[in-house]
Amino acid sequence: MTSPEIMWIVFAVTATVLFVADIKLSAGRAHEITRKEAMMLCAFWVLVAAMFGFLTGRMLGFNKMIEFFTAYVIEYSLSMDNMFVFIMIFAYFGIPKKYQPKILTWGILGAVFMRLILIFTGVKLIHTFEWLIYVFGGILILTAVKMMLQKDGEIDPGANPVLKLLAKIIPIDKEPTGGEFFVKRNIWHATPLFATLVVVETSDLIFAVDSIPAVLAISTDKFIVYTSNVFAVVGLRSLYFLLASIMDLFRYLKGGISIILFYVGMKMLISGYYKIPSLLSLGVVMGILAVSILLSVAIKPQPEQK
Repeated sequence: MTSPEIMWIVFAVTATVLFVADIKLSAGRAHEITRKEAMMLCAFWVLVAAMFGFLTGRMLGFNKMIEFFTAYVIEYSLSMDNMFVFIMIFAYFGIPKKYQPKILTWGILGAVFMRLILIFTGVKLIHTFEWLIYVFGGILILTAVKMMLQKDGEIDPGANPVLKLLAKIIPIDKEPTGGEFFVKRNIWHATPLFATLVVVETSDLIFAVDSIPAVLAISTDKFIVYTSNVFAVVGLRSLYFLLASIMDLFRYLKGGISIILFYVGMKMLISGYYKIPSLLSLGVVMGILAVSILLSVAIKPQPEQK
Protein backbone atom coordinates (compact mmCIF):
# COMPACT_ATOMS: atom_id res chain seq x y z
CA MET A 1 0.00 0.00 0.00
CA THR A 2 1.41 3.38 -1.02
CA SER A 3 1.79 6.41 1.28
CA PRO A 4 -1.04 8.38 -0.42
CA GLU A 5 -3.39 5.41 0.02
CA ILE A 6 -2.48 5.12 3.70
CA MET A 7 -3.11 8.84 4.19
CA TRP A 8 -6.55 8.60 2.55
CA ILE A 9 -7.45 5.80 4.99
CA VAL A 10 -6.12 7.78 7.97
CA PHE A 11 -8.12 10.80 6.87
CA ALA A 12 -11.35 8.85 6.29
CA VAL A 13 -11.16 7.10 9.67
CA THR A 14 -10.19 10.25 11.60
CA ALA A 15 -12.81 12.48 9.98
CA THR A 16 -15.58 9.89 10.36
CA VAL A 17 -14.89 9.09 14.02
CA LEU A 18 -14.58 12.74 15.06
CA PHE A 19 -17.60 13.90 13.10
CA VAL A 20 -19.87 11.09 14.38
CA ALA A 21 -18.78 11.96 17.92
CA ASP A 22 -19.49 15.63 17.23
CA ILE A 23 -23.01 14.84 15.96
CA LYS A 24 -23.81 12.74 19.05
CA LEU A 25 -22.51 15.40 21.43
CA SER A 26 -24.15 18.42 19.79
CA ALA A 27 -27.01 17.55 17.47
CA GLY A 28 -28.52 15.12 19.94
CA ARG A 29 -28.39 17.52 22.92
CA ALA A 30 -29.83 21.01 22.62
CA HIS A 31 -27.64 23.43 24.57
CA GLU A 32 -26.09 26.86 24.26
CA ILE A 33 -22.34 26.76 23.56
CA THR A 34 -20.45 29.14 25.84
CA ARG A 35 -17.39 31.18 24.82
CA LYS A 36 -15.15 28.91 26.92
CA GLU A 37 -16.54 25.75 25.30
CA ALA A 38 -16.22 27.33 21.82
CA MET A 39 -12.56 28.25 22.50
CA MET A 40 -11.77 24.73 23.66
CA LEU A 41 -13.47 23.17 20.64
CA CYS A 42 -11.71 25.57 18.24
CA ALA A 43 -8.36 24.69 19.81
CA PHE A 44 -9.17 20.98 19.54
CA TRP A 45 -10.07 21.11 15.83
CA VAL A 46 -7.02 23.25 14.99
CA LEU A 47 -4.81 20.80 16.92
CA VAL A 48 -6.28 17.83 15.01
CA ALA A 49 -5.68 19.63 11.69
CA ALA A 50 -2.10 20.49 12.72
CA MET A 51 -1.36 16.87 13.67
CA PHE A 52 -2.77 15.68 10.36
CA GLY A 53 -0.69 18.29 8.52
CA PHE A 54 2.52 17.13 10.19
CA LEU A 55 1.63 13.51 9.42
CA THR A 56 1.10 14.54 5.79
CA GLY A 57 4.63 16.01 5.80
CA ARG A 58 6.00 12.81 7.29
CA MET A 59 4.29 10.57 4.75
CA LEU A 60 4.13 12.71 1.59
CA GLY A 61 6.96 15.23 1.97
CA PHE A 62 7.62 18.75 3.25
CA ASN A 63 6.12 20.55 0.25
CA LYS A 64 2.81 18.69 0.58
CA MET A 65 2.70 19.65 4.26
CA ILE A 66 3.18 23.34 3.42
CA GLU A 67 0.48 23.11 0.74
CA PHE A 68 -1.89 21.54 3.28
CA PHE A 69 -1.31 24.22 5.91
CA THR A 70 -1.57 27.06 3.37
CA ALA A 71 -4.83 25.68 1.94
CA TYR A 72 -6.16 25.08 5.47
CA VAL A 73 -5.38 28.63 6.63
CA ILE A 74 -6.99 30.14 3.50
CA GLU A 75 -10.15 28.03 3.87
CA TYR A 76 -10.36 28.70 7.62
CA SER A 77 -9.91 32.45 7.17
CA LEU A 78 -12.58 32.58 4.45
CA SER A 79 -14.85 30.63 6.80
CA MET A 80 -14.49 33.38 9.40
CA ASP A 81 -16.18 35.85 7.09
CA ASN A 82 -18.84 33.29 6.22
CA MET A 83 -19.64 32.85 9.92
CA PHE A 84 -20.69 36.49 10.18
CA VAL A 85 -23.26 35.77 7.45
CA PHE A 86 -24.50 32.76 9.46
CA ILE A 87 -24.90 35.01 12.52
CA MET A 88 -27.21 37.22 10.45
CA ILE A 89 -29.14 34.18 9.12
CA PHE A 90 -29.82 32.87 12.64
CA ALA A 91 -30.91 36.33 13.78
CA TYR A 92 -33.24 36.65 10.76
CA PHE A 93 -35.05 33.38 11.55
CA GLY A 94 -34.95 33.96 15.33
CA ILE A 95 -33.30 30.60 16.10
CA PRO A 96 -32.58 30.13 19.84
CA LYS A 97 -28.88 29.61 20.61
CA LYS A 98 -29.48 26.14 22.07
CA TYR A 99 -30.70 24.88 18.65
CA GLN A 100 -27.99 26.55 16.55
CA PRO A 101 -25.37 23.78 17.10
CA LYS A 102 -27.77 21.21 15.62
CA ILE A 103 -28.31 23.28 12.47
CA LEU A 104 -24.59 23.96 12.05
CA THR A 105 -23.65 20.30 12.57
CA TRP A 106 -26.00 19.03 9.88
CA GLY A 107 -25.09 21.99 7.67
CA ILE A 108 -21.42 21.08 7.92
CA LEU A 109 -22.17 17.44 7.08
CA GLY A 110 -23.91 18.59 3.90
CA ALA A 111 -21.01 20.93 3.11
CA VAL A 112 -18.52 18.04 3.33
CA PHE A 113 -20.38 16.09 0.65
CA MET A 114 -21.01 19.11 -1.58
CA ARG A 115 -17.34 20.07 -1.50
CA LEU A 116 -16.31 16.51 -2.34
CA ILE A 117 -18.18 16.85 -5.64
CA LEU A 118 -17.02 20.41 -6.33
CA ILE A 119 -13.36 19.77 -5.52
CA PHE A 120 -12.96 16.59 -7.55
CA THR A 121 -14.81 18.22 -10.45
CA GLY A 122 -12.66 21.36 -10.21
CA VAL A 123 -9.38 19.44 -10.11
CA LYS A 124 -10.45 17.31 -13.08
CA LEU A 125 -11.40 20.41 -15.08
CA ILE A 126 -8.10 22.18 -14.36
CA HIS A 127 -6.10 19.09 -15.34
CA THR A 128 -8.16 18.74 -18.53
CA PHE A 129 -8.45 22.43 -19.44
CA GLU A 130 -5.38 24.21 -18.07
CA TRP A 131 -6.68 27.62 -19.18
CA LEU A 132 -9.45 27.38 -16.56
CA ILE A 133 -6.93 28.34 -13.89
CA TYR A 134 -6.93 31.86 -15.38
CA VAL A 135 -10.75 31.92 -15.25
CA PHE A 136 -10.67 30.92 -11.57
CA GLY A 137 -8.03 33.58 -10.94
CA GLY A 138 -10.23 36.24 -12.51
CA ILE A 139 -13.24 35.08 -10.46
CA LEU A 140 -11.25 35.39 -7.25
CA ILE A 141 -10.09 38.92 -8.08
CA LEU A 142 -13.66 40.00 -8.88
CA THR A 143 -14.84 38.39 -5.64
CA ALA A 144 -12.14 40.23 -3.69
CA VAL A 145 -13.24 43.58 -5.12
CA LYS A 146 -16.91 42.79 -4.47
CA MET A 147 -16.16 41.79 -0.88
CA MET A 148 -14.20 44.99 -0.28
CA LEU A 149 -17.05 47.15 -1.60
CA GLN A 150 -19.95 45.22 -0.07
CA LYS A 151 -21.51 46.77 3.01
CA ASP A 152 -22.57 44.74 6.04
CA GLY A 153 -26.25 43.77 6.12
CA GLU A 154 -26.78 43.75 2.35
CA ILE A 155 -27.70 40.05 2.30
CA ASP A 156 -31.38 39.15 2.79
CA PRO A 157 -31.75 35.48 3.88
CA GLY A 158 -35.47 35.60 3.17
CA ALA A 159 -34.79 36.25 -0.52
CA ASN A 160 -32.96 32.92 -0.90
CA PRO A 161 -34.41 31.29 -4.07
CA VAL A 162 -34.06 27.75 -2.68
CA LEU A 163 -36.05 28.79 0.38
CA LYS A 164 -38.79 30.17 -1.88
CA LEU A 165 -38.83 26.88 -3.79
CA LEU A 166 -39.07 24.95 -0.50
CA ALA A 167 -42.13 27.02 0.51
CA LYS A 168 -43.88 25.87 -2.69
CA ILE A 169 -43.15 22.21 -1.90
CA ILE A 170 -43.99 22.11 1.80
CA PRO A 171 -45.55 24.72 4.12
CA ILE A 172 -43.10 26.41 6.48
CA ASP A 173 -44.46 26.60 10.02
CA LYS A 174 -43.62 29.79 11.90
CA GLU A 175 -44.57 28.54 15.35
CA PRO A 176 -41.77 27.79 17.88
CA THR A 177 -40.86 24.10 18.06
CA GLY A 178 -38.86 21.85 20.33
CA GLY A 179 -35.93 21.67 17.93
CA GLU A 180 -37.42 19.46 15.21
CA PHE A 181 -36.89 20.02 11.48
CA PHE A 182 -40.45 18.92 10.65
CA VAL A 183 -43.74 18.94 12.58
CA LYS A 184 -47.14 17.48 11.76
CA ARG A 185 -50.18 19.71 12.25
CA ASN A 186 -52.94 18.62 9.87
CA ILE A 187 -50.16 18.00 7.33
CA TRP A 188 -46.39 17.99 7.59
CA HIS A 189 -44.73 21.40 7.90
CA ALA A 190 -41.09 22.39 7.74
CA THR A 191 -40.00 24.33 10.83
CA PRO A 192 -37.91 27.53 10.97
CA LEU A 193 -34.97 25.27 11.91
CA PHE A 194 -35.19 23.42 8.59
CA ALA A 195 -35.68 26.68 6.67
CA THR A 196 -32.53 28.02 8.34
CA LEU A 197 -30.64 24.83 7.46
CA VAL A 198 -31.65 25.25 3.79
CA VAL A 199 -30.36 28.85 3.73
CA VAL A 200 -27.13 27.85 5.52
CA GLU A 201 -26.50 25.02 3.03
CA THR A 202 -27.14 27.16 -0.05
CA SER A 203 -25.02 29.97 1.42
CA ASP A 204 -22.16 27.52 1.95
CA LEU A 205 -22.49 26.37 -1.65
CA ILE A 206 -22.02 29.99 -2.75
CA PHE A 207 -19.04 30.37 -0.39
CA ALA A 208 -17.48 27.20 -1.84
CA VAL A 209 -17.50 28.73 -5.33
CA ASP A 210 -15.09 31.34 -3.92
CA SER A 211 -13.05 29.26 -1.52
CA ILE A 212 -12.36 26.17 -3.63
CA PRO A 213 -10.70 28.11 -6.49
CA ALA A 214 -8.62 29.88 -3.83
CA VAL A 215 -7.38 26.53 -2.51
CA LEU A 216 -6.80 25.25 -6.07
CA ALA A 217 -4.38 28.16 -6.47
CA ILE A 218 -2.24 26.50 -3.79
CA SER A 219 -2.49 22.88 -4.97
CA THR A 220 -4.33 20.74 -7.50
CA ASP A 221 -3.64 17.58 -5.51
CA LYS A 222 -7.10 16.16 -4.69
CA PHE A 223 -5.89 14.86 -1.34
CA ILE A 224 -4.49 18.22 -0.23
CA VAL A 225 -7.45 20.24 -1.49
CA TYR A 226 -10.16 18.03 -0.01
CA THR A 227 -8.56 17.22 3.35
CA SER A 228 -7.66 20.86 4.03
CA ASN A 229 -11.24 21.87 3.16
CA VAL A 230 -12.79 19.22 5.39
CA PHE A 231 -10.60 19.98 8.41
CA ALA A 232 -11.45 23.67 8.05
CA VAL A 233 -15.18 23.01 7.57
CA VAL A 234 -15.64 20.59 10.49
CA GLY A 235 -14.37 23.22 12.91
CA LEU A 236 -16.89 25.83 11.79
CA ARG A 237 -19.49 25.09 14.46
CA SER A 238 -17.16 26.03 17.30
CA LEU A 239 -15.71 28.89 15.25
CA TYR A 240 -19.20 30.34 14.80
CA PHE A 241 -19.91 30.57 18.52
CA LEU A 242 -16.45 31.93 19.27
CA LEU A 243 -16.77 34.70 16.67
CA ALA A 244 -20.34 35.50 17.75
CA SER A 245 -18.99 36.36 21.20
CA ILE A 246 -16.02 38.46 20.05
CA MET A 247 -17.25 40.05 16.80
CA ASP A 248 -15.80 43.47 17.65
CA LEU A 249 -12.24 42.10 17.55
CA PHE A 250 -12.52 41.30 13.83
CA ARG A 251 -13.75 44.56 12.30
CA TYR A 252 -10.97 44.59 9.68
CA LEU A 253 -11.08 40.86 8.95
CA LYS A 254 -13.20 41.26 5.80
CA GLY A 255 -10.61 43.64 4.34
CA GLY A 256 -7.84 41.16 5.12
CA ILE A 257 -9.75 38.27 3.55
CA SER A 258 -10.44 40.30 0.39
CA ILE A 259 -6.68 40.98 0.08
CA ILE A 260 -5.99 37.25 0.48
CA LEU A 261 -8.47 36.45 -2.30
CA PHE A 262 -6.86 39.09 -4.51
CA TYR A 263 -3.42 37.59 -3.81
CA VAL A 264 -4.40 34.00 -4.65
CA GLY A 265 -6.24 35.25 -7.75
CA MET A 266 -3.06 36.96 -8.95
CA LYS A 267 -1.11 33.80 -8.06
CA MET A 268 -3.36 31.87 -10.44
CA LEU A 269 -3.05 34.45 -13.23
CA ILE A 270 0.77 34.43 -13.16
CA SER A 271 1.09 30.67 -12.59
CA GLY A 272 1.97 30.09 -16.24
CA TYR A 273 4.95 32.43 -15.93
CA TYR A 274 6.09 32.15 -12.32
CA LYS A 275 5.32 29.65 -9.56
CA ILE A 276 5.17 31.31 -6.15
CA PRO A 277 6.70 28.94 -3.54
CA SER A 278 4.16 27.37 -1.18
CA LEU A 279 6.13 28.47 1.89
CA LEU A 280 6.03 32.09 0.71
CA SER A 281 2.27 31.87 0.12
CA LEU A 282 1.75 30.52 3.64
CA GLY A 283 3.76 33.45 5.05
CA VAL A 284 1.80 36.00 3.00
CA VAL A 285 -1.60 34.59 4.05
CA MET A 286 -0.65 34.36 7.73
CA GLY A 287 0.84 37.86 7.63
CA ILE A 288 -2.29 39.42 6.11
CA LEU A 289 -4.51 37.72 8.71
CA ALA A 290 -2.24 38.84 11.55
CA VAL A 291 -2.20 42.46 10.37
CA SER A 292 -6.00 42.59 9.94
CA ILE A 293 -6.56 41.23 13.46
CA LEU A 294 -3.92 43.54 14.99
CA LEU A 295 -5.51 46.55 13.30
CA SER A 296 -8.92 45.48 14.64
CA VAL A 297 -7.51 45.40 18.16
CA ALA A 298 -5.34 48.52 17.92
CA ILE A 299 -7.82 50.87 16.20
CA LYS A 300 -10.79 51.41 18.45
CA PRO A 301 -14.22 51.91 16.83
CA GLN A 302 -15.45 55.48 16.71
CA PRO A 303 -18.35 56.15 19.13
CA GLU A 304 -21.66 56.65 17.35
CA GLN A 305 -22.77 60.27 17.21
CA LYS A 306 -26.20 60.97 18.63
